[in-house]
Amino acid sequence: MVGDKGEQHGVMPISKARELAETKGLDLVEVAPTSVPPVCRLMDYGKYKYTQTKREKENRKSQKAAEIREIRVRPKIGDHDFDAKTRTARKLLEDGDKVKVTVMFRGRENVHSELGVDLIQKMADSLKDIATVEKLPTREGARVHLILNPIASKGKKEAPKTEAKDGSLDNMEPVKEGNTEDAKAENA
Repeated sequence: MVGDKGEQHGVMPISKARELAETKGLDLVEVAPTSVPPVCRLMDYGKYKYTQTKREKENRKSQKAAEIREIRVRPKIGDHDFDAKTRTARKLLEDGDKVKVTVMFRGRENVHSELGVDLIQKMADSLKDIATVEKLPTREGARVHLILNPIASKGKKEAPKTEAKDGSLDNMEPVKEGNTEDAKAENA
């Protein structure tokens, strides 16, 4: 048995341990039930639970879950509208959120998926000072997606870079249906 201040009381019968806990006005808590003999501790269990919940609440408060926010554009977007979408993406990245850039196609635009990849590349190039490419462009139906990660600030873990050595996405080709690994295997 371990006392409330960490002192060792040695091995004793459970009845004697309960009496000791009752005289000190504390609870007898089994800490390691699988050890032989089981280890018990004298403590104020209510106070212990209270400090645990306070600690957990403080930890949750300091954590920020990175959300994936989406920016949708069309292949025929105007320059001013594109700049506005880029500013929005920049603000989201500065707030620590991931940004999923989606180019949506309609009708005959589906034939020219390279326009979507060029648009995504232009967006990634304009945001390369604050973002890294997490996932290369993938095509799903009538949409092309790219996920951008904010560059880690101090204290945060930096995201792995999947872009070219010079920071551009020039070596990319329009991606076929499915994920990028399948498309690379087909092109090889």
